[in-house]
Amino acid sequence: MDRRSFFRTAAIGGAGSLTLAAPAIAQSSPQVQWRCTSSFPKGLDTVYGGAEDLARYVREATDGAFDIQVFAAGEIVPGLQAADAAQNGTVEMCHTAAYYFVGKSPTWALGTVIPFGLNARGMNAWLYYGGGADALNTFYNQQGLQFMAAGNTGTQMGGWFREEIGGLQDMQGLQMRVAGLGGRIMEALGVVPQQIAGGDVYAALERGAIDATEWVGPYDDNRLGFQRVAPYYYYPGWWEGNATLSVFCNKEAYDALPESYRSLLETAARAVNTDMLAEYDYKNPTALRELVDNGAELRRFPDDVMEAGYEATLDLYSDFRQNVDGWAEIYDSMMAFQSEHFLWTQVAEQNFAAFMQQKQSEGRLPAQIDGAGAVGGGSAAGSDAGSSESTDQ
Repeated sequence: MDRRSFFRTAAIGGAGSLTLAAPAIAQSSPQVQWRCTSSFPKGLDTVYGGAEDLARYVREATDGAFDIQVFAAGEIVPGLQAADAAQNGTVEMCHTAAYYFVGKSPTWALGTVIPFGLNARGMNAWLYYGGGADALNTFYNQQGLQFMAAGNTGTQMGGWFREEIGGLQDMQGLQMRVAGLGGRIMEALGVVPQQIAGGDVYAALERGAIDATEWVGPYDDNRLGFQRVAPYYYYPGWWEGNATLSVFCNKEAYDALPESYRSLLETAARAVNTDMLAEYDYKNPTALRELVDNGAELRRFPDDVMEAGYEATLDLYSDFRQNVDGWAEIYDSMMAFQSEHFLWTQVAEQNFAAFMQQKQSEGRLPAQIDGAGAVGGGSAAGSDAGSSESTDQ
C-alpha cells in the first residue's frame, strides 16, 4: 500500500474502508482549514519540514478537504511564541519544541527532553507504549492544548564554543544559547544561559553577543555555518539525549474535528516523528565529515563538566518533584522506564555497537576494505567522533 492510500485509510477509520472509491471518501470529508505556525525558519528544512510533511499527509489523505497551511517562524508570530498562538486560538496548531516554554512551567520540558533523560528510541517507546503521551496530555490539556510527538533529532551535539573548554573552570561566565532545562543546569555550572530563536543564533554568535551555542547536530549546524565563528564542536549534548518536537493543537479546535480527522492527525504525526529521526541519522554522518573538513574541531566535554552537570540535574529534579505542579507524575513515569530501557540497551544494542565501532577503528568495515556502499568516503573524521583519544588532541 502506498503512503497516500495508507493515510486515506487512516482518515476514515479502518482497513475495511479500502473498498471505498476515492470520490465517496472525498464526499464524506468535511472542509476544514487550519493554520500551523512553526518555531523554525524555512532554511532548516528538516525540522521545519516536519510540519510541511504532516500537512501534506493530511491533505493527500482527504483529497484536500482537511487543509493545514504552514507558516515559518516570524510569519505570524515569532518562533518562541508558537505555543501561545495555539493556546489563544490565533492559529489552530503549532509545530515547536515544548521545552522552549519552560518559562511557563518546567513541566513543559518533559514533552521534548530533560537533561540526562531518555534517548530517542526510549522516548518513543515511553510515549507510545509506556503511557507517556497520555501523561503529557493530562498536563497539556490543562493548558488548552493537545500534544502529539512530531519529530525527533536523536541525541544532539553539545554545541559550538569560541574557546576550548579544558574543564569546569572554563565554563564560568560563558554566555551560551541553550534551550530548555539545559539552561538551568548550565547556570548551575557558572554559564549565563540565553534563549534565542534558531534563526537568530548565528548572528548573535558572530557579533559576540554569546560565546557559545548549542543547536541540533551536524546537518543543521553545517547549514548554519557555526564553525566559521566558533570552531570547537563539543559532544555529547547531555541535556538533549533526544529532542522530541511537538504538534500542539488548540484543544477546542482539536475536539471540534471529526473523529476520523483526529485519528489522521495522530497517524500523520507518528509518521513525521519516525521519518525525521531516520533523516537525521542518514544526513548527520556526511555533515559531520564536511564540518571537520571546513575547520570544526571535535571535542568531548571534560569529565568534570559531565559530572557537575549530572549532580546539578539531580538536585534540580528533586526540587521540581516537591514544588512544580504536574512534574512528579510525568517525571516518575519517565524515569521508571529509563531504568528498564538502559538495562535492555546495554545488553544487546551497546555491545553490538561497541564491536562494530572497534571494527571501524581497525579499518575493517566493508566500506573501508573495498569501498562497497561507502557514503562520503572512507574513515575520516566521522569515524573518529566516538573516540576521545582521536578527537581531543
